[in-house]
Amino acid sequence: MGTAEDKVIWETNADFWDTYMGDDSNVFHREIVRPPVEKLLQVQPGDHILDIACGTGNFSARMAELGAEVVAFDFSEKMIAHARERRRVFLDRITFAVCDATDYDGLMKLANNKRFNKAVSLMAIMDIANIEPLFRAVAQMLDPNGIFVFATHHPCFQRPTDKYLTSCSHQGEALKGQPVVQNYYHRSLQEIFNLCFTNGLVIDGFYEEKDTEDEIPVIMIVRARKPALNRLN
Repeated sequence: MGTAEDKVIWETNADFWDTYMGDDSNVFHREIVRPPVEKLLQVQPGDHILDIACGTGNFSARMAELGAEVVAFDFSEKMIAHARERRRVFLDRITFAVCDATDYDGLMKLANNKRFNKAVSLMAIMDIANIEPLFRAVAQMLDPNGIFVFATHHPCFQRPTDKYLTSCSHQGEALKGQPVVQNYYHRSLQEIFNLCFTNGLVIDGFYEEKDTEDEIPVIMIVRARKPALNRLN
C-alpha cells in the first residue's frame, strides 16, 4: 500500500479476495490469526476501534458483533465497496473509508476528533510500503492506555533472502489463484519494534503462531500500548 503499483494490484485482486474470503474469512485467518489477536485485543462492548487495511471487512464485522464501534479503512476502493455490501447489516456500527495507510494526514482525519481506545491490523503490516506514518498516526489517535494489536508475517522466518536485517520488497501470492501477485515489504523485528518505541508505545503482549510446520512460526501478533503518562498525550 502506498505506491501506484500497489494500488493497481489491490484493485485487480479485490473481486477475487471478496469471493475467496466470503462472509466468514478463510481457515488461516479464522484458526491461526484471529484467536491470538482476539486474546490481545479483548474486544468489549463500547470499544472504539480502528481497523487498519480492513480488506472486505471480515474482522470489522466480528468486532461489531462483539459490541464495538469500528472505523475501518482500506487502500482499495473496490475492497471497501465489497466491505460495505457484505457487512451492510453492521453499517450502524462500522464506518468504512478509503484511506492510504502511508498518508499520515489522511489517517489522522479518520479519528474525526474522537480518539480510539484500540487499533488493530490483521496481516497487513507486511503489505504496506512505508509503515512509519501509520505507527505515528496510531500513537497520536489512541487514548492513553489504548492498544494497537497487529498480526503480520514473522520476519525471522518469513523472509525472501538470508539478509534478515536488510529491509526489502518482494512479490508473493497470499491467496492461491489470485489474479496478480502482490508486493510484500520485509522488515526486521528491530525496525518494527523501534517504530513502536519511537512513537511512545510499549510492547506488552506477543504471540508467535505456526501453520503446518512444528516449531516454525509463520506469523507474529504484537500488542503495543500507549502508556497513560505517554509524552504524546
